Amino acid sequence: MGITASDVGKLRKQTGSGMMDCKNALVEANGDFDKAVQILRKKGQKVAAKRGDRDASEGVVITQTSADSKTGVIVRLNCETDFVAKNDSFVEFAAKIAKIALDNGVSSLDELKSMDFEGVTISEKIIEQTGVIGEKLDLSAFEVIKSETVFGYNHPGYGIAALVGLNKEGKSDEAKDVAMQIAAMSPIALDKEGVSQDIIDKEIEVGKELAIKEGKPAEMAEKIALGRLNKFFSEVTLLNQKFIKDNKKTVKQYLNDADNGLTVTSYSKYSLS
Repeated sequence: MGITASDVGKLRKQTGSGMMDCKNALVEANGDFDKAVQILRKKGQKVAAKRGDRDASEGVVITQTSADSKTGVIVRLNCETDFVAKNDSFVEFAAKIAKIALDNGVSSLDELKSMDFEGVTISEKIIEQTGVIGEKLDLSAFEVIKSETVFGYNHPGYGIAALVGLNKEGKSDEAKDVAMQIAAMSPIALDKEGVSQDIIDKEIEVGKELAIKEGKPAEMAEKIALGRLNKFFSEVTLLNQKFIKDNKKTVKQYLNDADNGLTVTSYSKYSLS
């Protein structure tokens, strides 16, 4: 049967494949649209198998929040090259995945990969798009935050994204400030109680070695190292960091000054590096 431009256009719209790939698939399928879709998906599987050992370190990190600002999601979709990562269609693909997660109340990465995307699972769609793009793709990270106010910050270029929840509603301005703080300062925990003992022990050891190198007596080194922990906590814990918009305040003080008792319930940051 004859293959029309309309047939090719319809297939291209559904799969995102190139015009010639769509035409060739329709010819191979003798005009059977569903069979042509499967042919293109098999092509994606073959490309994915060939590129399975490639390093997919580029990509985008994107957040989206619900209309009531009480739920937010963050996803990271990787590819091989910066050229693909900067393509509008790739960014749009990642944004669609985030929207599916948000709209369906997804709670884990595995669940997200199993969600429907235009008649196939997201995992299958990623394989399909591998055939379209010609690079290894990987949905490598997902997280959801629910709170009274949730804000998602997407850094220009989509290489960094941060998500934060505050304990009071209607606090989008404050949440935005804190999300930008997270993106810029990369805290490892909300407060010192959230820092693992392993990290604390390592910091004490580093502090002891530094004290000894500075000529302090060995018997005083641990005491000096313990004293330096507060400075360490002020640098790496979100609530104790200097607020980037006013370094005379900590993030905790900034939030409490904005509204007594306002604080962070949870946060997340993802980047490509």
